[in-house]
Amino acid sequence: MILTPAGAAADPAALADFSGAIDAPVPGTVAGALERAGRFDRTAPEPLDHLDAWYTLDLSDEAPGDAVLHFDGLATMAEIWWNGTLLLTSDSMFVRHGLPVTLSGHDRLVLCFRALKPHLEKRGPRARWRPQMITPQGLRLVRTTLLGRMPGWCPEVHAAGPWRPVRLSRPAPALPSGILLSAALDPDGTGRLAIRFALDGATAATVECAGISADAVPDGNGSFGATLAIPGAEAWWPRTHGIPALHDVHIVVDGERHKAGRTGFRRIEIDRGADGRDFALRVNGTKIFCRGAVWTNADIVDLPGERTRYEALLKLAAEANMNILRIGGTMAYETPEFFALCDELGLMVWQDFQFANFDYPANDAAFIENVRREIAQFLDLNAASPSLAVLCGGSEIDQQAAMLGLPENAWAGPLTREILPALAAANRPDVPYVENSPSGGAMPFAPNAGVTHYYGVGAYCRPLEDARRAGVRFAAESLAFANVPEQVTLDAHLPVPAVHDPRWKARVPRDRNASWDFEDVRDHYLGLLYGEDPARLRREDPARYLDLSRAAVGEVMEATFAEWRRPHATCNGALVWAFQDLLPGAGWGVVDATGLPKSAWHALRRAFRPMQIVLTDEGTNGLDVHVLNDGATERRVTLELSCLRHGRQPVVSGRREFALGPHAALTLPATDLFGAFFDTTYAFRFGPPAHDVTVGRLAEADGTVMAEAFHFPRGRPAAMVPAVVTAGLRQVGEDWLLDLSADRLAQSVVIEAEGFVPSDNWFHLAPGGVKTVGLAPRPGTDPAARPKGEIRGLGVDAIISF
Repeated sequence: MILTPAGAAADPAALADFSGAIDAPVPGTVAGALERAGRFDRTAPEPLDHLDAWYTLDLSDEAPGDAVLHFDGLATMAEIWWNGTLLLTSDSMFVRHGLPVTLSGHDRLVLCFRALKPHLEKRGPRARWRPQMITPQGLRLVRTTLLGRMPGWCPEVHAAGPWRPVRLSRPAPALPSGILLSAALDPDGTGRLAIRFALDGATAATVECAGISADAVPDGNGSFGATLAIPGAEAWWPRTHGIPALHDVHIVVDGERHKAGRTGFRRIEIDRGADGRDFALRVNGTKIFCRGAVWTNADIVDLPGERTRYEALLKLAAEANMNILRIGGTMAYETPEFFALCDELGLMVWQDFQFANFDYPANDAAFIENVRREIAQFLDLNAASPSLAVLCGGSEIDQQAAMLGLPENAWAGPLTREILPALAAANRPDVPYVENSPSGGAMPFAPNAGVTHYYGVGAYCRPLEDARRAGVRFAAESLAFANVPEQVTLDAHLPVPAVHDPRWKARVPRDRNASWDFEDVRDHYLGLLYGEDPARLRREDPARYLDLSRAAVGEVMEATFAEWRRPHATCNGALVWAFQDLLPGAGWGVVDATGLPKSAWHALRRAFRPMQIVLTDEGTNGLDVHVLNDGATERRVTLELSCLRHGRQPVVSGRREFALGPHAALTLPATDLFGAFFDTTYAFRFGPPAHDVTVGRLAEADGTVMAEAFHFPRGRPAAMVPAVVTAGLRQVGEDWLLDLSADRLAQSVVIEAEGFVPSDNWFHLAPGGVKTVGLAPRPGTDPAARPKGEIRGLGVDAIISF
């Protein structure tokens, strides 16, 4: 790869006048190639939009003959030169191309990515509104990612280059090609598979799936099609509610079986409720409480699409008991490898088409033709994926216009209401379509109808009870905080004073032109929950400030999802903003930029448990206990509830055994377990409080604890009593386990073991039992290494070493 000033080289021959070529991996980006050469710093990125980037590849070792060059993604204004001849120009990052060529044995492929800046400065049709968070405004006219274009949200790394594979294929008439699968599930449980494929030179073929076969019917033009009906097909479910069953599809030609792909059978519908204002996903007829996060990208510089770059991150989403990820309209389309992993892991995907905030030129024929190709190609590429659960017209287009005071007839346009839904229906009729995120209420962003982006608890610093008061139906975004990473990440990548250093603040997200950032939001809840002055605390005890910061976001997330998961709640699902940081620091991600979970990830893992206990304060109605079983089988459980004084002395307690059916929930007043009145919420205040914490515990018949919940009637500080924690490390097979116990309640206990990730962290440790936490080695850690580290907690008397 070589960089030149914009327009300095008209064709490949002119590159002889320039020097400074570097090796450049493909797929890859200009920024990625420069970074590997030591010429780019993602923490202080320099703009690339004013340069042309030329990629050159000699194919001298390829045998002569006919072939096809495939370009799966070129960002963004690209020229394809073959042996000095310009074959094609492309002006969309999201469109794929296939070019027939004849190889001579001495061929040269040259790709030129022209400077984007001149195109962003062009004037187009007049826009009815101008977004605040994205710059420059000319991005609405160009089909490229908005990543790197949102100051305060992400590093300003500009996407350019062959970000998706460049491939060469040879004709292979004996093999099926152009395979297109689609699968559906009928209400009676019959799976239906449709397949089309090309097969030159063959007169017959058979398709097999799930023990059923059918003859493929030729159309006379070298293409075949088949439809299979599979009675009682094993269905695909989100991981929280069942097994994500997948089925291989084979094409048999002349007795030889060729794998055609893999798919799953499921039925997904949007339930708008009796009043038409609700929003819930029903999968295979069952209403699903959706929980997950908004996906950003596996790497802001490389924009990778390989399975190896996705796998560890998506497994973290699965381990956190998430069942859905949303790819927002400010991101980029991910590859089939991403969707294949989501298929396997039982993670649904809410896919925004790549539109956000802008007033797009829906009357521009060339622009819309690019959009049609983009959408059709993306949907065809993922036609067999059962994890693709929702298609959405984009992010905050309606909201942006509405918040600027425009009436609905000014922002309701044909792009999201006519063009995109028609494309979705034509290419993936099994996937429901949503006009925009958010949408559906009196204002697009109203939380009590349709889909919302809920930041009442969070950016707007509302009290925790607003999560119930707002009447949220479905939050496609929520709970954004500047989540502090673990200390090992800060020590390695950001060893500067928290908040006070400009390098720290540069990585704290903020809305453009706002007088506050998301660290201010986190500080608000730190003060609310713990009664501390954050500004004073970080001056006088910065380590405790960071620990309280980590604890606070986890407590807010657990408390909010407890409200939303109540059986009688209005909420049908919520996704946290966002899944992973783009740089190490206090970013939005619940996983940091190195792939290490933060306190928020651990809190969500607990809040998202399929088998769950939730305690909610109902004021003078007392404390309600909710038991949830999202799974597909009946569970026999034991429920225990104890009110503790000084964190250890039981004042009142109760116990009940029962069976809870599949996809079921049960609500019990605490007094039903106690058998008499007790002021569990300290609402009546007849004298001094009798207890400072209530502990709920859900266990299996053999005593294995599945879930715990805590309620603090007078707040967390009143229950922060000095606790003594003991720990023992043991090995079972290849697994390392920590056994923890406490003499009284220990709040927000944290385990630090360099090179290992605990299975739970930042948890409350109740007395009267032993909590076992697994320690899994991180990539690069010697499998034979014995974990070493420390355990501490808020109010814990002393740090414990192991």
